[in-house]
Amino acid sequence: MKEEINCSNNRRSQIVTQGVQRAPNRAMLRAVGFGDEDFSKPIVGIANGYSTITPCNMGLDQLAQRAEIGLRAAGAMPQKFGTITVSDGISMGTEGMKYSLVSREVIADAIETVCNAQSMDGVLAVGGCDKNMPGAMLAIARMNIPSIFVYGGTIKPGQYKGKDLTVVSAFEAVGEYSAGRINEEELSAVEHHACPGVGSCGGMFTANTMSSAFEAMGMSLMYSSTMAAEDAEKADSAEQSGHMLVEAIRQQILPRQILTRPAFENAIAVIMAVGGSTNAVLHLLAIAHAAEVPLTLDDFETIRAKVPVLCDLKPSGRYVATDLHQAGGIPQVMKILLDHGQLHGEALTITGKTIAEQLADIPSQPSPDQEVIRTWENPMYEQGHLAILRGNLATEGAVAKITGIKSPRITGPARVFESEEACLEAILSGKIQAKDVIVIRYEGPKGGPGMREMLAPTAAIIGAGLGDSVGLITDGRFSGGTYGMVVGHVAPEAAVGGTIALVEEGDLITIDAPARKLEVHLSEQDIASRRLQWSPPRTRYDRGVLAKYARLVSSSSVGAVTDLELK
Repeated sequence: MKEEINCSNNRRSQIVTQGVQRAPNRAMLRAVGFGDEDFSKPIVGIANGYSTITPCNMGLDQLAQRAEIGLRAAGAMPQKFGTITVSDGISMGTEGMKYSLVSREVIADAIETVCNAQSMDGVLAVGGCDKNMPGAMLAIARMNIPSIFVYGGTIKPGQYKGKDLTVVSAFEAVGEYSAGRINEEELSAVEHHACPGVGSCGGMFTANTMSSAFEAMGMSLMYSSTMAAEDAEKADSAEQSGHMLVEAIRQQILPRQILTRPAFENAIAVIMAVGGSTNAVLHLLAIAHAAEVPLTLDDFETIRAKVPVLCDLKPSGRYVATDLHQAGGIPQVMKILLDHGQLHGEALTITGKTIAEQLADIPSQPSPDQEVIRTWENPMYEQGHLAILRGNLATEGAVAKITGIKSPRITGPARVFESEEACLEAILSGKIQAKDVIVIRYEGPKGGPGMREMLAPTAAIIGAGLGDSVGLITDGRFSGGTYGMVVGHVAPEAAVGGTIALVEEGDLITIDAPARKLEVHLSEQDIASRRLQWSPPRTRYDRGVLAKYARLVSSSSVGAVTDLELK
């Protein structure tokens, strides 16, 4: 007979304790499969983001089933429930993309609601797309019951003419076709080959960035963040995660013991080292808020200055996540950082061991037989790639990805667009020229609402061959697949009267990444005068989820959370 597991706060007894008053609860549970012996076991939720909406989540049901096997074998009583997901890649460039960041909050609320309503003793979250991953971690941080995250896994790269393809290849091919650099047959071929199967987008885009961050923070098992969705080791890892969660329940290892300030710093260091997505800034700020850990934009800049980019990964590099896995994965990257004093080795993990203990057997140097992970002495870039820019255009801050570009500075005339669609039309029709600085505004958390990603315009710029000569700033977001001279998360956003709302066509704008400056060449008096003439735009939605979100959401500079004013 298995050792009975002690559950924090006596959560299980709230539902299944012996006594006349709990007979109806037990009767309901018997109907879903509980036997007499199961009432003494911890009840563990499996928050399953499975759907056929997107290839990122198509394989999650199999992982949830394997996790269920692991949980049962370890002595728990698992209960599966679903949570939503939307596909950023499919909704990209459409009105539907406004729901993407909103879905992060819906997912977090859903997981918190189910787990707390059912008094669950722990939760195993299975996610594989950009928002169900941070959404799950938001809920985990809020609830603070033993938890583990299982990543659905990365897609394997597509192949065309000897080159690895990702979904971003298809977006860039649109720009190449519009610029006459490829023909329709080649565009179609890229489309057909870019996404060959199940799994999240294959470069170091947002999904793989967040899975890497969760592994670095100790909330997922080692090596799990870079496994391919279709490989057997991914399902094995899901089952092992079930076992590990039950042990965490026994030991009462809680998320807030793991999600500490050192853990967030570890995650930021790893994100810098692998060249991760700008979205990680937004999500880590939000998760830190949920965990009540102090974290600001300035912390990203502090760590960026100390941590080099060690990995040659797409979108600006050559390789994909499966290549990183074969080269040693996130543990190899972490060991290099640990050896050079850029990782907190004392930080706890879900295994009960510290980061240093977990990495003890990892070699200090990456294998010389691969080119994905560089040594500390020979990095891709000497400093991190996610820079925090400030200036009169971004007094609260903005986020720029500054690797993979020839010149990190540009000054040029503003080309102002009130929406992503208007900008994309101008790019595809050849109306954007070298040295232009594109401004896409009213796409922020409130103004969009929903802070759409601008992958379609940025990929079109790259495809047109203008990636090194055109700047783009927005109060919206960028896909993890974006690169080039682009600055997002500009705050305050246009909808609340940020300076970005006051820019006029032809105003000179400077993006200076080394100096971390984002400025419009206007005097304070000019800005003040224009602000007097500005009035807030009419709300785009007056009911439904987008209207609620717009009323509640905070600035991107604090993670675009929806409960900031509730404290």
